[in-house]
Amino acid sequence: MNDVVNLGSPPTGPLSGVRVVDFTTVYSGPITTQTLADQGADVIKVEAVAGDLIRRGRPARNMVGAAFAVINRNKRGIVVDPRSEAGLEVVTRLIKSGDVLVENFRPDVMTRLKLSYEDVKALNPRIIYASINGVGATGPYANRRVYDAVIQAISGMASIQADPSEGAPRMLNTLACDKVTSLTAAQSIAAALYAREQTGQGQRIEVSMLDASISFLWPDAMASFSFVGEDVQDAPPLDHSIFVRQTADGYIATMPVKAAEWEGAFRALDMPNLLEDERFDSLTKRFENQPEWQRLVNEGYRRFNTEELCERLEREDVPYSKINSRAQVIDDPQIVAMQALVEYNHPDGGTLRQPRPAARFHGTPSNIVRPSPGLGEHTAEVMNELGFTAQEVERLRARGVIA
Repeated sequence: MNDVVNLGSPPTGPLSGVRVVDFTTVYSGPITTQTLADQGADVIKVEAVAGDLIRRGRPARNMVGAAFAVINRNKRGIVVDPRSEAGLEVVTRLIKSGDVLVENFRPDVMTRLKLSYEDVKALNPRIIYASINGVGATGPYANRRVYDAVIQAISGMASIQADPSEGAPRMLNTLACDKVTSLTAAQSIAAALYAREQTGQGQRIEVSMLDASISFLWPDAMASFSFVGEDVQDAPPLDHSIFVRQTADGYIATMPVKAAEWEGAFRALDMPNLLEDERFDSLTKRFENQPEWQRLVNEGYRRFNTEELCERLEREDVPYSKINSRAQVIDDPQIVAMQALVEYNHPDGGTLRQPRPAARFHGTPSNIVRPSPGLGEHTAEVMNELGFTAQEVERLRARGVIA
């Protein structure tokens, strides 16, 4: 344990006092609202009786999914069916009490529930209404069912990962598009809250996974397509595989960029300085003779074991790291020193290890104050805050409107 885990304490982050009505499910939306919750917002997760799909995700312990636990921490959870008149009344009161509403359904779902932006704005003109979806509300793909792999395909991300020797596209083995969308959405919501402080007005925000992913890729991976016209200088596609070097007993990552860093690498490898070789003494020549450059450098790395190379590269101030397996990440000395991972006891899932909130606010520190909620765990508590009596709560529960 360390001071970033304070189960049962009031949230202390910079968004303390902001209430978020969270209609999101699966990944992109819940990570958005988890970011806000980590930063102190009172996030109330609204679920159907079946619950968020990833509650049942693997791995799990005692019916607590690992992914659900991390991206729904610091939230309160209620179950209500807004399709009924009584359920819509519960949601209406919740929205009137809120500062932010976040949803990540396909474009027509909230309209069918009578919870479109116009409906919600009429209830609460100051609300920030954030819609997260796959490809936006218009266009030929707007009504497609979309997940991360589909956006990796449309955005070019899968093609960027292609092995140059084969050309076959490859998916990143993580939900990259979901997560970059979440970070984009959370920042946008914070910006809209700031604007509301200046103007007094709420607004709608639309964040599509496709927009967020294209913006993420463009500065480097899509640089060749920035200039428009026939006289455009082409740059070869990125190939980060060249930063992975095989050693005598494993693998290491190095990324020399500056000439001084390359010179340090050659000293560490006991090699001649290839930058002085006439085949490689300019950037153009290095591109033209890339296969020979890579062959010579790779031969240099294979002459040393990993630990010895780490010591040599450290002395020469070369950007490097041994390549951790997933299991080795946990005990990496830098990760341990940063206290980047924290442990706490989940009431159902047992001891959990999770990343601490990534942004470290020195004046208004973020912390973990609640484990992920059980299904409907806080329904009665929240409804009491909204003015419902205990008798009304029980009647609505008996009718199946809430759980």
